[in-house]
Amino acid sequence: MKSADKLGQSEKIRYAERDAELRQMRIIATALLLAMAALFVFGKYMETRYDGHWGFLRAFAEAGMVGGLADWFAVTALFRHPLGIPIPHTAIIPNNKERLGRTLASFLRTNFLTTKVVARRVQRMDVAGAMGKFLSAPAGGEGRMRMGASRLLGDIIAALDDERLGGVAKGEIRKQLDKLDIAPLLGQLLTAMIRERRHIPVLDGIIKWASATLEANEHLIRQMVEERANTIMRWTGLDDKLANAIVNGLNKLLHEMAEDPDHPLREKGEEGLASLAHDLRHDKELQAKVAHWKGQLLENPAMGKWINSLWDQGRDGLLKAARNPDAALAGSFGDALIKLGGRLQEDSRLKLQINRFARRAIVGTTENYGDNIVTLVSDTVARWDASTITDRVENAVGSDLQFIRINGTLVGGMAGIVIHAVGLLI
Repeated sequence: MKSADKLGQSEKIRYAERDAELRQMRIIATALLLAMAALFVFGKYMETRYDGHWGFLRAFAEAGMVGGLADWFAVTALFRHPLGIPIPHTAIIPNNKERLGRTLASFLRTNFLTTKVVARRVQRMDVAGAMGKFLSAPAGGEGRMRMGASRLLGDIIAALDDERLGGVAKGEIRKQLDKLDIAPLLGQLLTAMIRERRHIPVLDGIIKWASATLEANEHLIRQMVEERANTIMRWTGLDDKLANAIVNGLNKLLHEMAEDPDHPLREKGEEGLASLAHDLRHDKELQAKVAHWKGQLLENPAMGKWINSLWDQGRDGLLKAARNPDAALAGSFGDALIKLGGRLQEDSRLKLQINRFARRAIVGTTENYGDNIVTLVSDTVARWDASTITDRVENAVGSDLQFIRINGTLVGGMAGIVIHAVGLLI
């Protein structure tokens, strides 16, 4: 049926099984009705030509036909017009689907989604125990958790609107970066680095960078000296000697700083870093400058591209991990889940707290959102077309309606025998 296309895969299988059973019972009920018609013709023929008790057979078949036809009409009239003829008060369910939806929703709200009923039902629920058994099951719990949760997580991530969700996530990242007071944080980080002597590699890196920069830009230093030298210095070649002296002196200084951890300039550099760390934490003017620089950095298009790539990489990583059951919940995280399952079964105090929270959450959800749930039911039924609601309800009821036709045929036949016998006695 068409409505089955809207269901999930597992539900489709159950739907098809019920539909096959319904068709089989419909064939049996119709075949029984046709058998009664054939039996009536045979019984009538025998009754008119021979004496005896053939009248009982004819009466049985005749009344069975009437009962079967009446019940066929009644069952069919619930869902559609018999033989396609728009007889009044037929196709009752599709013609009244809005009222049916409202009645069903009201029934659910009144009899099931009330605070007292839900509270009574969840009073003995052991949510923590069930979670503990599921998480710590040595044979299949971990596998079920990996397969089920990983697949569910992957489907959820893939189904979410990437553009909308990405916009929200990237906007939240930018918002948090904008709220972050970065200067004191940098000051604390720098202070901790100096205290633990982790700034040494930074200084070494600065010295190596300066040495490489000097080597790559020697020609600029020589050009500057030559441009500023007078004619006499250029004639005598003193400008080249001066440039060589500057370059060699700087190279020697950088080499000594790299080799000597106690070099005076390194000490000055450490003092400068310590002063910068202090100012970052306490100097309001410097903090304002850093905040301004941070704002300019956030407005830079390159930062926007970086945030976009950060979201894309994070989403792709989540999808890959979620769709790999051996990676999503494996390793230390999977072990932690198993340990949590054991604790949920052993720690009575923790079980009590979780169960109490779960019960309050369920009851609170019912109280706060019960009306929304029943509105969802009534609106969903109202949106179904006539074919969908007919197929859904008829499939849900299943073969019981066809048993009504079968019973009506047989009971009608028995009633026909009784009526015929009474007629003979009178």
